[in-house]
Amino acid sequence: MVKLITFFVRLFEKIPDDLIAIMARFAVGLVFFKAGLTKIEGFALKPSTFFLFESEYTVPLLPPVVAAYLGTISELLLPIALWVGFGARFAALALLVMTAVIQIFNYPNAYGIHALWSVALLYILIKGPGLLSIDHLLRKKYMSN
Repeated sequence: MVKLITFFVRLFEKIPDDLIAIMARFAVGLVFFKAGLTKIEGFALKPSTFFLFESEYTVPLLPPVVAAYLGTISELLLPIALWVGFGARFAALALLVMTAVIQIFNYPNAYGIHALWSVALLYILIKGPGLLSIDHLLRKKYMSN
């Protein structure tokens, strides 16, 4: 039994960090991007988006109209940064802050899903976006000294 457990532990330890990183980048990016798409029509915010930010999505310190624009733009652009791995740690940090705001001020009972998003974002923040990223190429080119 110990040999079987050891075999599987060693097998699981061979899963590359780069695979985990790209899966985290894709999965959490998709969640936010799809949310952003629901808030736009063409190149404009839907009237319902402003209503949501006035009535349901309370954001401290920001007027609802400003929060609607910033939130939607963030939901659409930050996932792209994650997907291509350009400024991925900064994108992950921004989405982590957004997740905290959503958890604290909007949906406090959705801690399960927010915890999953946070784990993926923390992984990217701590470990980086992995080999398949623009960040990796830039780091390799400019920080190889």
